[in-house]
This record gives sequence, structure tokens and C-alpha cells, in this order.
Amino acid sequence: MSVNYRGDLIECKLQSRSRGLYESGTWACELLITLPSSSTTTPSSSATEPCDDAYELGRMVFDRQEYDRCAYFTKDSQTREGRFMHYYSRYLSAEKKRLDSMAEALPPTPMNSNDKITSLFSEMRFEMNNRLINGQLTDGYLLYVYGMTLLKLDLIEEAIDAFAMSVRFEPLCWASWQQLAQTVDSKTQLDELDLPTHWFKKFFLAAVYLELALNEPALNKDAIDIYTSLAEIFKGSCYIRSQLAEAKHNLKNFDQAIDHFDSIRESDPYRLNSWDIYSHCLFLKGSRSKLSSLAHYANNIDPFRVETCICVGNFYALRGQHQKAAQYFSRSLSLNPRHASSWILMGHEYMELKNIGGAIMSYRSAIECNKRNYRPWYGLGQAYDILKMPSYSLYYYYMARSLLPHDPTMIVAVGETLERLGRHMEAIKCYWKAGGTALTKLAQLYVAKEEDDKAAASYSDFIEAVERDKNAASYSTEVANAHKFLAEYHFKRKDYKLAHHHAQICQNHVETRDTGKRIMKEISELAKGGMDITFLALQ
Repeated sequence: MSVNYRGDLIECKLQSRSRGLYESGTWACELLITLPSSSTTTPSSSATEPCDDAYELGRMVFDRQEYDRCAYFTKDSQTREGRFMHYYSRYLSAEKKRLDSMAEALPPTPMNSNDKITSLFSEMRFEMNNRLINGQLTDGYLLYVYGMTLLKLDLIEEAIDAFAMSVRFEPLCWASWQQLAQTVDSKTQLDELDLPTHWFKKFFLAAVYLELALNEPALNKDAIDIYTSLAEIFKGSCYIRSQLAEAKHNLKNFDQAIDHFDSIRESDPYRLNSWDIYSHCLFLKGSRSKLSSLAHYANNIDPFRVETCICVGNFYALRGQHQKAAQYFSRSLSLNPRHASSWILMGHEYMELKNIGGAIMSYRSAIECNKRNYRPWYGLGQAYDILKMPSYSLYYYYMARSLLPHDPTMIVAVGETLERLGRHMEAIKCYWKAGGTALTKLAQLYVAKEEDDKAAASYSDFIEAVERDKNAASYSTEVANAHKFLAEYHFKRKDYKLAHHHAQICQNHVETRDTGKRIMKEISELAKGGMDITFLALQ
């Protein structure tokens, strides 16, 4: 059975536009313009569809007040409507920028409960029950609104049921698919959902894998595989490339993520979606000039978009201007108080400014927005570390580790806190499990306990691990100290061959050069004194 991609997307677009679901409609339009014109079909509804897909995308983003994008997509339109939209959107863009320049940023809005939401929930639940009793509960779009109301009241399980029922009744309701992807919090919960076998489900699965990949990194590959296969159908789709870039970002393949974002910027230069992730990649790569260019460009498009504020904030953070960075992250929160990443970034800046109370407040707010993100839990652990409250730190590090159980950074954080609390046996287990550079901490703990044999074994394992690591150069200091300990350890035990080997390597590092020279000199003197150290002849 052939799949009617164009017809389904047109229907999704029309249904979304008629209900004001512009994000869903824009998604459908972005995919539509990637399909070849020969695949044109009629939608299942009775509405007629203009053949100018670029105009339709421009019209959709116009309703979202993305006037520069509208002008960009309608610039080649030859229809009367298209020419009007091109010039009118350019006029509105200029007027919006003039008014925006007169506005001032507001402080973040507190996230208080809303009595109106509770009243709305009561009314909708009454109507849903009546429809269910009368066998009329078939409106997938109404179920979407009901699900959003449940989410606002933190009734997560009920909301998931509502969204799942919504897509069963209306598989073309992308808004429900999208929200469901953002709400499911585990692979087990995903597998238990009863969902229709519609091709929209592929986009949903890839999106939910990407959401869960922050705490289950292996799911990034599953998301990449699905998006790569979809890219064969929707060639050049900016949405798909953006999702692939986010997956690469999660895998810390920042160069590849930046390449994806660069290509998106060439084909859709006014698309600000995911530029917060784009700017974060540039921040982590230390690309100051490129991040500066991106921040200025985003600010010229729309200074009052969350993505723009984060771009500018990341630029100032990279320059070490943490007060200004905090101001822009504050502005992003005034635009969207439920944006978890903005709260996390605000917490990071407060940490840089030594405002530990502000950092704790920000990280707690991030957790209110998204409990599945390990970063605010880890940030709280660091904050309480600074306050010298290790029992509190341990709790938050445990929470971060529960979300990312195999990440060495989380395991080491738990181990260090356990060590500070004097729980050395538990700390040893953590360091051993973390491996890598954590083996040096394990060795140091053994040294403190005067268990030199175990310390030597840990340092030896660490050196072997580093030799297998492509980033061995970044562990130079730890490697030098490991060889220093082993040189002294083997010298004391009169294993001069191994002592000589490690002392030679010590001489290659500034911090251990003197120790290496001293041990090699002592071994040479022993040889001159008549001791049989035959291996020296082979050096």
C-alpha cells in the first residue's frame, strides 16, 4: 500500500491552520516543500490546496510573526497573494524591530498555579465524560487540548493517555504526537503505548528517542537511523537536519552538529529554531567569532526570541562577561518561564558569579520544568559542594546518576562526595566502576590508606586505559603523576627495571622531571657500586 505523504501533510497543515496550531502546521509545510512537485495529490478533506508550497510555508510562519522567514520564502512567488505577502511581511518585520527596540526586558515570571486552568480542566473533564458516555469521544484535536490541560496540572499519566487517544482518533494531529514525545519519560513507558501504525509514528519515535537520549545515550543512534531514512524521502528537510544536529550534539560530536546547522542556515537563513543548541555547540568549541556573528544575526532577526537571547547569552558567557550573560538568560525566561535550558544556563552563570543562592533557585526551577534532565540535579550537587554540605550534594549527585547511570562524571561525583563523608569503601567502588581518570582518584585513596600495592595496580590500569584513549594528551598531568608514583614504588621494592622505565617517562613531563632524574641517578649509582643491574646495558 503506497503512502500518500503529500496528501497527509496537506491535511495536517489545513487542520492545524484552522485550529491555530501554527507550530504543527509549519512542521507540515517544511516537509511539504521538500517533496517533488510530481507527487502532488489532493488531501482527504474537501478543502482546496494552493500549489505554491513555498507561499504556504510563508503564510504559516507569517501567522507566527516570523516575518523575515515569510519574506524569504515568498521572494520568488509569482502569485498576487505571494507578492503581497513578501512585501507586507518585510514592512511588518521593520515595524516589529522598531517597536522591539523600544521595549525593555522583564525579570523572569514566577511559575504559580493558575486557577483558570483548574476551572478549564473541570469543564473539559465533564465534557469528555459526556462524550465518552454517548460514544462521541472521537475528536483527536479536542483530546490534545485536554491533554495540555492535564499537563499544566501535573497529571502526567492522564495526559499521556489523552495524547495517545488523540493520535488513535486523529493520526494526522502532529501536535499530539509532538507533545507525547516530550512527555514520555522512559523507553518502558513508550513500549506500553497503544499507538496507530501511521507514517507520522516514525517522526514521533525519532523525536521521543531524542528526548530520552539525554539520559539514555544509546537512543541517539536509533534517532539518527530513523531521521537518516526519512531524509531519503524528505530531501533537504531543515527539520530533519535540525534533529540530526541535536542528536550529534547529544553525542558530543559538535563539529558534525555545527555542519548540520550551517547547512540549515544556508537554506533557511531566518529559521531560529534550535539555535540555542547551535550556539551551545559553538560555545563548547570556543568559536568566539562565529558565535558573535550568530548572536548578532539572530538579534537582527528577532531580539525577543528565546533562541536569540540564548545565543547572545552564550556569546557573553564565552567572553567571561557573566553578568551580561545572566541578563540575557533572564530575558529568555521572561519570554518562556518553562524553558528548562534557560534556567540551567542561568544557574551556570550564577555559579560563575559566586551567587550560590541564585544558582540553587535556578536549578530547582529547571527541575520543575523537566525532572528528566540530569544537568540541574548535577548543578545542585556542585552548588552544595561549594557550600560544604556533602550530605545534600550526595543526594543530588545520586539523582543525576540515576538519570545517567553509566556516565563516569556522575559516578566520580558520587565517589568524591562519599570520600568526603568518610565512606571510603563505597567511594572505591564508584572510582573502580567509573574507570579512566577516576582510577587516579582510586589510587590516591589507596595511598591515603597506605595500601601501596593496590595504588600501584590502580595507576597501572590507568596508564593502560590512557594508552587506549584517543584523547590521551588531555591527561598529561595525571599520567605524569602515575609514572612518578610507580617509579618510586618499584624503586623501593628494588624492581629497578620497572623503576627505570617509569623514571624515563617522568623526564618527559615538566612536573615530574626532577623525580625521574633523581631515580635514574640513584639506579646508575647502584650499578656503579657493583650491583648487577644488567638491563641498563640494553638502554
